[in-house]
Amino acid sequence: MGGGGGSGAAGIYDAALQRREAVMGKSGPAALVKNFRVFSIACFACIGGVLYGYNQGMFSGVLAMPSFQKHMGEYDPIDPNASQTKKGWLTAILELGAWLGTLLSGFMAEVLSRKYGVLVACLVFMLGVVIQATSISGGHETILAGRFITGMGVGSLAMIIPIYNSEVAPPEVRGALVALQQLAICFGIMVSFWIDYGTNYIGGTKLETQSDAAWLVPVCLQLAPALILFFGMMFMPFSPRWLIHHGREAEARKILSTLRGLSQDHELVELEFLEIKAQSLFEKRSIAELFPELREQTAWNTFKLQFVAIEKLFRTKAMFRRVVVATVTMFFQQWSGINAILYYAPQIFKQLGLSGNTTSLLATGVVGIVMFIATVPAVLWIDRVGRKPVLTIGALGMATCHIIIAVIVAKNVDQWETHKAAGWAAVAMVWLFVIHFGYSWGPCAWIIVAEIWPLSTRPYGVSLGASSNWMNNFIVGQVTPDMLKAIPYGTYIIFGLLTYMGAAFIWFFVPETKRLTLEEMDIIFGSEGTAQADNERMEEINAEIGLTRFLQGGSGAIQGAANGSDTGYDAEKGKSEHYSQHV
Repeated sequence: MGGGGGSGAAGIYDAALQRREAVMGKSGPAALVKNFRVFSIACFACIGGVLYGYNQGMFSGVLAMPSFQKHMGEYDPIDPNASQTKKGWLTAILELGAWLGTLLSGFMAEVLSRKYGVLVACLVFMLGVVIQATSISGGHETILAGRFITGMGVGSLAMIIPIYNSEVAPPEVRGALVALQQLAICFGIMVSFWIDYGTNYIGGTKLETQSDAAWLVPVCLQLAPALILFFGMMFMPFSPRWLIHHGREAEARKILSTLRGLSQDHELVELEFLEIKAQSLFEKRSIAELFPELREQTAWNTFKLQFVAIEKLFRTKAMFRRVVVATVTMFFQQWSGINAILYYAPQIFKQLGLSGNTTSLLATGVVGIVMFIATVPAVLWIDRVGRKPVLTIGALGMATCHIIIAVIVAKNVDQWETHKAAGWAAVAMVWLFVIHFGYSWGPCAWIIVAEIWPLSTRPYGVSLGASSNWMNNFIVGQVTPDMLKAIPYGTYIIFGLLTYMGAAFIWFFVPETKRLTLEEMDIIFGSEGTAQADNERMEEINAEIGLTRFLQGGSGAIQGAANGSDTGYDAEKGKSEHYSQHV
C-alpha cells in the first residue's frame, strides 16, 4: 500500500468506520437492549461504583452523628471550635488512599488483568472496612488508617471498572456503559444518605442516648456489596482487548463473539477483532523497537514498562494533549465543588439555615435522589448527544447555581432565622447544582478519561487521569471545612468561577469522542501523523493480519476507502467530514 491519498492507516480506519456504522445501528436505549449481555455484565461490574458512592455519602452522615463524635477526640467533627483541618483529614484521608491505589492499579490491571484487578481491589476495600469498624475502641487513629486502606480499594475500583466496561463494550453503547459507573456511584450515594437518616435514630439523636450502632451499621454494611462483587466477578469474562494484548487470541475471539451475541465469523466480530489485534501489535512493536530488552511480557518487564508508558504519554504533542484532557477534566470535575457538597452536606445545609441534625440529613437525602435520577438520561442518551455539549451545558448550569447560592448567603448569612425562604432557596440551588452534575460531569468526565488512550498506555493514562481526580478530591475534602468557616459565600464564588472555566476548557480544547472505537481515538487526537514510521508499521500490520484484505472485500465504497482508489468515495474527504465533528 502506498502512503498518499486515502491510503495508509488513516484510510484503513476510515474504511473500518464506514463499514461498522453501516451495520451496528443507532445509539440510545434500543442499543442497550440489543447489547443486553454486555449491558448486564457492565451493570454487575458497577457494584464497584456503588461501593465508591456509598462510601462517599455514608461518611457525611456519620460525621454528623453524636455517637461517632465521642470516639474522635481532638478530631471532633461536630464541635465548631474544634480544628476544621483535622475534621478535613477524617474525610480526605480516603482520597489520599484512593490516589495511591489508582497509581498502583495501572500495573495491577495490566499484569493480573482487569478482572483479577477488581478482585484484589475488593479485598483491600474489605480490609479497610474491618479496620474502620474497630475504631469504636481505637479512636481516630483507627478510623484514619481504615479509611486510607478503604480508599486504596475504592481508587482501584474507580479506575479499573471504567476500563473494563469500555473494553467489553461495542462503540455504539460504550459511553452508556461507562456512564453506568456514575449511575452506580449515584445509587450508592442515594442509598447511603437514607441509611444514615434511618440509623441516626438508633438509641435516639442525642449524645447521651445515641447508640454506636448508629454509625457502625452504615460503615459495616459496605461489606455486603463488596462480597457480592468479589465472588460474582470470578464468573465475569476477561476483557477481549486485554486477552489479545497478552496473546490469548482464541479466547478473545470467543468472548468477543459471546459479548456481541454474534457468531465468531460475523463481520462485526471479525472487524473488531482485527482492529484490536492491529493496535496491540503496533504498540508491542513500537515498544520493542525502542526498548528491545523489554519485549518479553514478564511481570517485571511490565512493571518497568509502566515508566516507559508514562514517559510515552509526554513524548509527543498528540499524547500530551490526551494527558491534558484527562487531568484537567478531572481537575474541573472536583473543583466544581461536588464532593464538598457530598462530604459536608449536613454542615452546608445547617449553614444555609436548616435547623436540627435530622432536617439537614433529610435534605442531604434529597441530594442522593436527585443526583441518581439526573444521571439516568446520561446512560440512555450520551452516545447520541455526545460528550462535549453535555459537559459544557452542565458546567454552565453548575457554575450559575454556585453564584446564586453565593448571593443568597452574602445577603442572609446572619439572618437565616427571619429569612427562612432564602435558606430554602439556597437549598434548592444546591439540589439544582447536583442535577446538573448528575447528567454531565459525573458520568462524562469518567467516559472521556476511560476512552481516549491507546491500548498499551490505557491503564497508565486512565491511572493518571484518575489520580488527578483523587488528588484534587483530597484537596477539596481537606480545605472545604476551613473555607466554609472563613469565607462562607466566597467558597461558592470560587467553585462557580472555576466551573465556568471548566466549561470553556471543554468547549475549546476537548474533542468529541462519541461512537468512535477506542482504536480510532488516535485519529481525532492527531496521533496518526506523529511519524511516518508509525504509519508504515501500522500499514504493514494491517496487511499482515488481514485487516486490509477484509476491508477490501466489502462494497465498492468501502474498497475505495481502503485502497484510496477512485470508486465514488474519497477517503480523505470522508475522513475529514466525519472527524470534523470530533476535533
